[in-house]
Amino acid sequence: MNLAGIIEPHPGEAPALVGASGAAVTYGQLRRAVPALQQRLVEAGIGAADRVAIISANDPAFVVAYLATLRAGAVAVPLNIASPPAELQRQLAQVDVAAILVGPGGDHVAGALLGRGATPTMNIGAGEAATRGTATVTAGPEMVERAADDLAALLFTAGTAGAPRAAMLTHGNLLANLDQVHRHPGPGAQASDRLLAVLPLCHIFGLNAVLGEALFVGASVLLLDRFDPARTLDLIAEHGVTILVGAPNLFAALAAAPAAAGEPMRSVRFAFSGAAPLSSEIADAWEKRFGFALRQGYGLTEASPVVTTAVMDEPARRGSIGIPLPEVEVRLVDIDGEEALAGDPGEIWVRGPNVFPGYWNDADATQAALSSDGWLRTGDIAVVADDGELAIVDRAKDLIIVSGFNVYPAEVEEALAEHPGVGEVAVIGDVDTRRGEVVHAFVVRKDTEAADPTAAELTDWCRARLARYKCPSQYTFVPSLPHGLAGKLLRRSLRSATGSATGSATGSATGSEA
Repeated sequence: MNLAGIIEPHPGEAPALVGASGAAVTYGQLRRAVPALQQRLVEAGIGAADRVAIISANDPAFVVAYLATLRAGAVAVPLNIASPPAELQRQLAQVDVAAILVGPGGDHVAGALLGRGATPTMNIGAGEAATRGTATVTAGPEMVERAADDLAALLFTAGTAGAPRAAMLTHGNLLANLDQVHRHPGPGAQASDRLLAVLPLCHIFGLNAVLGEALFVGASVLLLDRFDPARTLDLIAEHGVTILVGAPNLFAALAAAPAAAGEPMRSVRFAFSGAAPLSSEIADAWEKRFGFALRQGYGLTEASPVVTTAVMDEPARRGSIGIPLPEVEVRLVDIDGEEALAGDPGEIWVRGPNVFPGYWNDADATQAALSSDGWLRTGDIAVVADDGELAIVDRAKDLIIVSGFNVYPAEVEEALAEHPGVGEVAVIGDVDTRRGEVVHAFVVRKDTEAADPTAAELTDWCRARLARYKCPSQYTFVPSLPHGLAGKLLRRSLRSATGSATGSATGSATGSEA
């Protein structure tokens, strides 16, 4: 077994990848490029179980790097090129990588990391890396056999257990989820399909639910390294995209984009939203603009990622996240740890071959997320209808989801608390129609002789330490924060005070006094 083997069965002349330039990479070219890069890894001393970071935009080079790392028996660690060097440095140190593969968009990041004493890097070039060596067939090194419980990837996520940590996903986890999605009731992806990959491939949704699923069935993927709504509509029509998968903000932006020439959605068979709750406003705008329903699924990194999804050959139901995939067990558990009564909300617990074994070198977080008999406690609250379809109603955790990316308040609070002018800080999520949620920071200024920090100053401070999507879009300066009798911060009071459950943030780094 090796996840990299998913590209082997498909016809060599079939298109596998289409880069931003429009040039196609066939499965045959991919099967030659991957062993070639694997050979470079072997020559660099990379062996089984070594961690290899990948820093690249959505590009064929990323795909080659990912598959070559797996084929060598090593563990892929995809990182977000939008993250500042300080955050990437922390992640690299946490998992002790043996090499860094740098693709398009990653050069500036790699340069900054090298200046901080990071692990030496290997440049893998741009899209042409996926077609290198196609004139002659070279066998390259053999694919390293792996067991189902051997690690394939480490993906950083705020997940269900607090601050960002590396979730361990095995070859068996990722392959199981691909097979589960493929066997879900209703017509799924087929070899004739073309999927749009605008979700970053460093995110599990883009990595396995889009790229992995396409390569699993022999379909092709249109890789976009940046998202421009109008241009994306043109590319969907130009390349005949048949399946759209993304976070709600993607569909909101497409529905609001200026009219494109012709009918941009004429080739699309279905569109799936995930990674964050889909609001009725976005679903309505989509259906009004394009004339067909936007369906919803549910998953999380720790489940590789898909847990439930809509059944394609049944009418779409607003608010539903569908039914569990084959071989995925789902139960709803109440506050007392008992099965929730029919019709009552409960925390979603998940069990199946797609559920991860835990967090890297973090036994406490793993124990908090997984029960002794293998149930993943998701922290999400749902209800189930009589026909088995689920609907998300709340989150048990304080997790904030910005454009499908997880943001844990503690990490943002820690970064802001290091500012010399900040005495105390609390972070919550505000509803935002475009991004799902945005980060809102409540700041108590420190009583010092120095000038009080402004929203602009704190924004710059955060951007030097955190990925941009984690940085607050709204600052409220307050004289004090609400605490309970035991000293616990009362986030609910902050939400009530701002109306954040129903309102929206400004979307820009602004400040206000309270």
